[in-house]
Amino acid sequence: MPKNYWSMLNKNSSIGTKRESSLHRSLKFRYSGDEGEVEASNGVYICDARTEKGEFIEVQTGSFGPLKEKARHLCKKGKLRIIHPIIIQKHIELYDTKGALIHRRKSPRKGNIWDLFKALLYAPELPLLKNLSIELALIEVTEKRIDDGKGSWRRRGVSIADRHLEAWHKSIILKKTGDYYQFIPFKIRERFTVKDLGKKAGVNTVLARKTLYVLEKMGLAERVEKRGNSYVYEKRLFLGNTVL
Repeated sequence: MPKNYWSMLNKNSSIGTKRESSLHRSLKFRYSGDEGEVEASNGVYICDARTEKGEFIEVQTGSFGPLKEKARHLCKKGKLRIIHPIIIQKHIELYDTKGALIHRRKSPRKGNIWDLFKALLYAPELPLLKNLSIELALIEVTEKRIDDGKGSWRRRGVSIADRHLEAWHKSIILKKTGDYYQFIPFKIRERFTVKDLGKKAGVNTVLARKTLYVLEKMGLAERVEKRGNSYVYEKRLFLGNTVL
């Protein structure tokens, strides 16, 4: 248990004053370790956690775009690991405004590791930072919703109240730029299109296009020609252009 666990749960702590999901809180404490700390300051930024060995931890459930400057600063100070939860199964609980459970069901939407490229879309060169690693945490969650008429029109006014960690499955750690080659299931110099990647990866064309955009920015894929309306790519041999 982190050394400042009880103080962080105190009603006057930062957890008590900022809007933070139970999922985010659980992951923060999990990765801080028994002797680490949460809400750790490095003098300029407040990090979600810092391990006993001094590694900075940031839990990022959405886009990595807002992390660009923060990550660059932290990587100059030491090692930074970004934890990105991939929700492979979501259980939805709907409550009325009095707190009574209306129903519980499984969501048909299942995330996969390719969802990482949605998060990297606005920070495609982030994985090139020296001292940075990204960990994909494959998890199940329970999402609590309230039928209060204040939520999104897409959910017909239902609000999302909280998300809880239901189960932990495994994690995939991406430390080196070369680790991202697993997302290009083609040989060097083998040519392929967005549709080809989508078919091999089992993802839709939109996600395949986002994936290739990020990999191209990272220097792992290169656009080499155009066939009709489709661009053609090649896997590129990584030359070690780490961002300092």
